[in-house]
Amino acid sequence: MSRVGQAIINIPNGVEVKKENNQFIVKGSKGELIAPVSNSVDVIINDNIIRIEPKDKNSPNKAMWGTTRALINNAVHGVSVGFEKEMEIVGVGYRGALQGKKLTLNLGLSHSVEIEVPNDITIKMDGNTKFTISSASKQKLGEFAAMVRSKRPPEPFKGKGIRYSNEYILRKEGKKK
Repeated sequence: MSRVGQAIINIPNGVEVKKENNQFIVKGSKGELIAPVSNSVDVIINDNIIRIEPKDKNSPNKAMWGTTRALINNAVHGVSVGFEKEMEIVGVGYRGALQGKKLTLNLGLSHSVEIEVPNDITIKMDGNTKFTISSASKQKLGEFAAMVRSKRPPEPFKGKGIRYSNEYILRKEGKKK
């Protein structure tokens, strides 16, 4: 039995849900998201509760049971509350700035790195070295945050680079004389 799949999803106030074909459409204050629904599960909507049940109890269906429930739950949470990741830039002279829909990063390279911010993602700068990325879609948020981090990942000797605020960097000892 899938423990994730068994859990029910409560629909918050102001969120509309409907199932069409193999798609689960969720509309809320933060936007509209579409979650894919596997053919091996049934989605049951009663009152303000969503339940997901497998069509039969074989192993692939059980795997899709939990996955489908997690995707639908992320969509419901995203359109009602949203997701966010806090990031920070560490290093002397390293800084970031937001100019319209472009994130400009000075990371000790010969040129500044400019990243175009997608329409469904918002960035809030907290000074020059800290920023918060937020979106209704957990997947798009994670992909964008990982792409920004990849421009200068934290290095293990001094810890310089772009990192998530809650990330711990394992530091290495330098050369011994």
